[in-house]
Amino acid sequence: MPLKISTRGQIDPFIVMDVMREANALVAAGEDIVHLEVGQPGTPAPAKVREAATAAIRDERLGYTDALGVPALRERIAAHYDNMYGVDVAPERIVVTTGSSGGFLLAFLAAFDVGDRVALAAPGYPAYRNILSALGVEPVVVETSIEDRFQPTPGVIGDVAGDLDGLIVASPSNPTGTMIGDREMQSLTDLARQKSMRFISDEIYHGITYGHDSVTALAYDDEAIVINSFSKYFSMTGWRLGWLVVPESMMRSVECLAQNFFISAPTLSQYAALAAFDSHDELRENVAKYARNRDILLNDLPGVGFDRLAPADGAFYVYADVSQLTNDSNEFCRRMLTEARIATTPGLDFDPYRGNASVRFSFAGTEDDMRRAIDRLSAWRP
Repeated sequence: MPLKISTRGQIDPFIVMDVMREANALVAAGEDIVHLEVGQPGTPAPAKVREAATAAIRDERLGYTDALGVPALRERIAAHYDNMYGVDVAPERIVVTTGSSGGFLLAFLAAFDVGDRVALAAPGYPAYRNILSALGVEPVVVETSIEDRFQPTPGVIGDVAGDLDGLIVASPSNPTGTMIGDREMQSLTDLARQKSMRFISDEIYHGITYGHDSVTALAYDDEAIVINSFSKYFSMTGWRLGWLVVPESMMRSVECLAQNFFISAPTLSQYAALAAFDSHDELRENVAKYARNRDILLNDLPGVGFDRLAPADGAFYVYADVSQLTNDSNEFCRRMLTEARIATTPGLDFDPYRGNASVRFSFAGTEDDMRRAIDRLSAWRP
């Protein structure tokens, strides 16, 4: 009799990681692949961060840290909220995590019980629903539209049948890049309070915006859980470092979970990240590069057959409606990879119901990547 395998792992894959694996295998075989599939900045970690890492290797013991993070880093993160948003956050409410992924796990475990129901938008980041499902929490997928800029609205959330225990929002959003403004954020946090829903705000793309200001949920709801990361704006994906801002009432629960699941976030990354907040000049230059890449895709994709694009207000993605080209985005992206040598992500990763007719392009790479992709798409006949 075969041994039992837990049903917790019987969740949908994170398809973009499957695509990246296949693309990397082609690269290893000598193929020239243009990577537009993953939100991997084409820029390195800031120079000051790399210098701080070198100093830490030389001078620090690099043992375990407190489960909640190095105190100096928690203080710098708290100061960041004052500097960027004018919001006062106590360092004692900061939890340094193993990437935003570790933050999602800690937040969901601390906030929700098995059987709880949590609303989230589609299209949206697939790990939300997959992690919730693995934990026995029901993800309630709310279909959004381009008319609402692919963001949830109080009206749509209010129409959901049954009670909800939580609401997850993301601004800028992955995969659409759309954002929630001040008025919309206040309306959503007000609704969460009225309905006793835990409000969770994914703010990992803050700082990467194009003519729009990022709004933190903490400006409107002191009980909100905020998740952020050093991966995107700070260009530190492989350093696996993020943070949570948690209500005081949840701190001990999160700390106990962090102690048992992770012990502590990577120590070297924490010491290096202290310098990230002194690197905004370099980081703004990175965002300017993303803006140029964005302009290339928004201007040139329509000319090669992709003319139904979501407004990319922030992050580094263009979400395209390709219903005029395919009704099978998985197969469409597979052909784009094998025939045009361009790696992209099928919309089914982000929307299990309508994503068969969508594709996400990442413009986090280099300007040369964008131009080569357009050239190859112009020669490809899907």
